[in-house]
Amino acid sequence: MKINYTYQFLSLTALLLLCFVFNLSLGSISIPFTEVFKSLFASTENKTWEVIIMEFRLPKALTAIMVGSGLGVTGLLMQTLFRNPLAGPFVLGISSGASLGVALVILGSGLFGGLFATALITKWSIVIAASLGSFLVLLAVLAVSNKVRDTMAILIIGLMFGSITAAVVSVLSYFSSAEQLQQYIFWGFGSLSNLSWSEILIFFLIYALGLVLSMFSIKGLNGLLLGDNYAKSLGLNLKQSRLIIILATSLIAGTITAFSGPIAFIGLAIPHLTRQIFKTTDHKILLPAVFLFGAIVMLICDSIAQVPGSDYTLPINAITALVGAPVVIWLLVKQRKMMF
Repeated sequence: MKINYTYQFLSLTALLLLCFVFNLSLGSISIPFTEVFKSLFASTENKTWEVIIMEFRLPKALTAIMVGSGLGVTGLLMQTLFRNPLAGPFVLGISSGASLGVALVILGSGLFGGLFATALITKWSIVIAASLGSFLVLLAVLAVSNKVRDTMAILIIGLMFGSITAAVVSVLSYFSSAEQLQQYIFWGFGSLSNLSWSEILIFFLIYALGLVLSMFSIKGLNGLLLGDNYAKSLGLNLKQSRLIIILATSLIAGTITAFSGPIAFIGLAIPHLTRQIFKTTDHKILLPAVFLFGAIVMLICDSIAQVPGSDYTLPINAITALVGAPVVIWLLVKQRKMMF
């Protein structure tokens, strides 16, 4: 019997819009919902509120939607590809590659010394370094995937790439100054703010390309759930499907890490929460559902991180960990109970 999920999708869409407007109204200055709508669709008499919304809060909210939905989708892709419920969007070493690129700019810039080191560390240099680091790891993973047929071997190799890059970052950290270490640690906290409209446009174009590839991989994802042999009997090209899934994950996760830093747990937790609501393994349903649910959770996390009514903004990674870690614990406990 075919189940109609229209009600669930309408509910999630309405909740996403509500969280979006709620997020725009929160901050050190509370702005009424009516003024938020006026700023978005018309013009408000309070020009200060309009500038706050259009130049600061709206870019941040849109970034939160792209980050949450992107991490949710890539988490789903990785969990299906590796048939591992604890796989996340960064298991291929994409985040580690981006972290190494940023570490080389921030921690390695001290080797150049003087004014050149200071000029080297800019927002765009960090974004470019993170992108290049992710891209180089992607090339390595793609090269391995062409030689190795076992998906678990690809998973292990991705983890090894992560270990190697972590070792290099540790060496760079040992020879860096306290100021450089602090700057690198702050980048590692993750951030959804401080993106200009031009940066958001570049972010969106790469993110959209990754989403398109994800949609093309739906048939392959459903086939992989049935096992490699059965998928082959359906005429599925496993090598091509794996390549598309890895490329989509790398584009989305690498771009998110480059612009917003390494944001943890969302990609791991969201697919599991979505499955509990929709009770299906069909990726035609799961993919858009994870997209919506990831965006909603990220907006909620960002709203909490702003500490409404205060000038403080908490690290977004700390909030996502508070949301995602209990889900992982619950998953492990549930799996253990099913074993007995």
